[in-house]
Amino acid sequence: MNKYMKVAKDLADFNLETNNGGPFGACVVRDDKIIGKGSNCVLCDNDPTAHAEIMAIRDACRNIGTYDLSGCVLYTSCFPCPMCLSAIIWSNIKKVYYGNTAYDAKSIGFRDEFIYDFINNLSNGKDSSVLDFKCIDREETIKSFEDYMNKDDKTIY
Repeated sequence: MNKYMKVAKDLADFNLETNNGGPFGACVVRDDKIIGKGSNCVLCDNDPTAHAEIMAIRDACRNIGTYDLSGCVLYTSCFPCPMCLSAIIWSNIKKVYYGNTAYDAKSIGFRDEFIYDFINNLSNGKDSSVLDFKCIDREETIKSFEDYMNKDDKTIY
C-alpha cells in the first residue's frame, strides 16, 4: 500500500474508534514529506466543513505558513465531496490520490450526489429544493468590491 494512502486510511480507521466524524482521512505531501494531516471532525467539532481534506489543508497551511499549497499532493481515503474539491482547487493542489469512490461513500450513507446534481442544474435555472438563493442589494455590496479594486496594497489569491 502507498505509504501516504496508508496514513489517510489510518486516520479514517481512527475515526471508527473515536466517532469524531465519518471514516475519512487525508494528508498533504510536499517534497516526499507529510506537511498536514486531517480526519473528519464534523461531529466532535460540530462543524459541517470539518471534512478530512479540509482539515489536512488547514493543517498544512498552518505548518508551512501559507495559503498556497502549489506543488503539494493530497492523499485522501475517499473521493472528495464538492466542498472539498473546491478547497483543493483553491489551495492550488494539482494532484489528488483517493482510495474509495464517490459511489462507495454513497453506499454507506453519505449524500454528495445531490450536491453534484444541484451544481449541474445551476446553469439550467435554480433548484430551490436544495437551496434557494437570490442576488439582492448588489448596488450597495458592489461598493466594497470597487474599493478593493482601488487598493494599492491588495493581495490577489
